[in-house]
Amino acid sequence: MSFDALVHSIFRRVSVTREDRDAYQANTSKLTTRLLDVVLRTFDLGFTAFGGPPVHFQIFHRRFVDGHGKTPWIDEQTYQELFAISQALPGPASTKMLFNIVHIHAGMVPAILAFLLWSLPGAIAMYGFSVGVQQISETPPLPVYALLSGLNAATVGLIALAAVQLARKAITDPLTRLLVAFGGCAGLCYNALWYFPALLVFAGFVTVAWDMVGRGLLIKWKNKQRNNRRSVTPPEPKQMDEIKSNPSMDALGPQRRQATSDTPPTLEETSPVPSQSPRDASTHAIPVKFGLIAIILFFASFTVFMSIRGALHHSPLLLALFNNMLLAGTIIFGGGPVVIPLLREYVVDPGWVSPRDFLLGLAVIQAMPGPNFNFAVYLGALVVAGPASSKSVPTVVGAILGYLGIFLPGLWLSVGFHSIWQSLRKRREVTSILRGINAAAVGFVFTAVYRLWEIGYLTAEQAKGVSLGQEPWWLVVAASTFTAVEWFSVPPPVAILAGGTAGICWWAAVERH
Repeated sequence: MSFDALVHSIFRRVSVTREDRDAYQANTSKLTTRLLDVVLRTFDLGFTAFGGPPVHFQIFHRRFVDGHGKTPWIDEQTYQELFAISQALPGPASTKMLFNIVHIHAGMVPAILAFLLWSLPGAIAMYGFSVGVQQISETPPLPVYALLSGLNAATVGLIALAAVQLARKAITDPLTRLLVAFGGCAGLCYNALWYFPALLVFAGFVTVAWDMVGRGLLIKWKNKQRNNRRSVTPPEPKQMDEIKSNPSMDALGPQRRQATSDTPPTLEETSPVPSQSPRDASTHAIPVKFGLIAIILFFASFTVFMSIRGALHHSPLLLALFNNMLLAGTIIFGGGPVVIPLLREYVVDPGWVSPRDFLLGLAVIQAMPGPNFNFAVYLGALVVAGPASSKSVPTVVGAILGYLGIFLPGLWLSVGFHSIWQSLRKRREVTSILRGINAAAVGFVFTAVYRLWEIGYLTAEQAKGVSLGQEPWWLVVAASTFTAVEWFSVPPPVAILAGGTAGICWWAAVERH
């Protein structure tokens, strides 16, 4: 290997300076100090994080990796690994992502506080909307449809931007580029509970097989081809003079000349090298044995609740509501594209919630800050107030049951698998698997753009939602949102509100007449 190649290889591996290590140290202060640290960095997210999980991931990256003038909490590689794990486990992906980031930085109790700060503002707002929706007429005013359509169009622009930005980080080589495209295309073609986790498993298998076997075979084949070409290519006159003047060089053959001038890269040198080395994030880690106990306890309790669900043909409404939300939170992979039809089956088909109220809540949750799984709060309150209820229980009880049932599985499993990840994250095969999962999951974000686009336009005649492409104005709103946030640094909440305003203006100028 030449001297320049050796220096380049060293600098690729030594990418962590002392300042970098200091910047990513976990907060080991006393609990009150850690809680204050978390509050100051996360208190506004529940009010300003519009756009759904794809946009949330970008917000978390800017705040906790880039820092924006403050000390970053995690590095780029840890962020990418947590992103892959959040997608691979059931439940709300962005909520698990935030919970795990805070857990690494400050510990379990601050992570729970961050979750509450993150989810409660939207949950309270959705509960308030559930109270209001019971008082409105069967058909909302027409400006409401235009407002919601404008909000959806702006959200499409934000999700599209988030997809592009996430892809820039997830694509590290041609294979991950193919997996991003694969995840996006495959996600468009089919939609089922088992489908998204199966795609993630396949992507992880592809990358680990390529990194462990395929890359080495390719390098050997290239080396063989190169040696074959050199063995049949006569030396140039200048090279013949060197051989005559130095017979030892000819005795060593092409291997010596190759080593001195053009050494082919080895497997280790051509493997994707993370932008940063894995940090020691074990300060607040849970021991593996406790993580395994947490996983076992979860599945034991889940089995008990599902056994009760199957044994009781006419279980009490509150128990049935909690069981349905717990089941949804446990088996949902892939986020919104899967959770919406599943929740509809669990609350509309039994007659607990009317189709109109379900669709109104679905339209509103797309424009709310915080996690989209707060939709369960709205549905839980409506179930207790609906025709199947005796109405002897306050609606807030249903909202709380929906909230706990939908969020608890994902967070509980995150705690258990977090401990396992801490012990395995430095293994090369685990890194390869997460690289593939991460790339395919980014492809799912492009799928989310299409799915919201196809149901974003709401009218009195089409309350279920139709394609935003039926009205060119919504394309203008989506493109303007993308441009404003990407190129002019407009805050996403401002862009979302501008989209709603654009919807009202469109109604006043066109639809009203």
